[in-house]
Amino acid sequence: MDEHTTLLAAPAEDPTLVLLEVKEAARRLRIGRTTCYGLIRSGELESVMVGSLRRVPVDAISEYVTHLRTTQRAA
Repeated sequence: MDEHTTLLAAPAEDPTLVLLEVKEAARRLRIGRTTCYGLIRSGELESVMVGSLRRVPVDAISEYVTHLRTTQRAA
């Protein structure tokens, strides 16, 4: 197995290692990119910096949706 195969196999083994571009995260949430950046800025949606690039961990999306569902049930 070469280094490229290893790098490609890692996300399949652990889905929490997947980082999405903000536009990809927005697409998954079915919201606009500007709205997604607003959620990141407010701290509602977790993101990380990889060098100068902002990325959203894939599991942060499900955590955000779970938080929305929990708070809306309580209201």
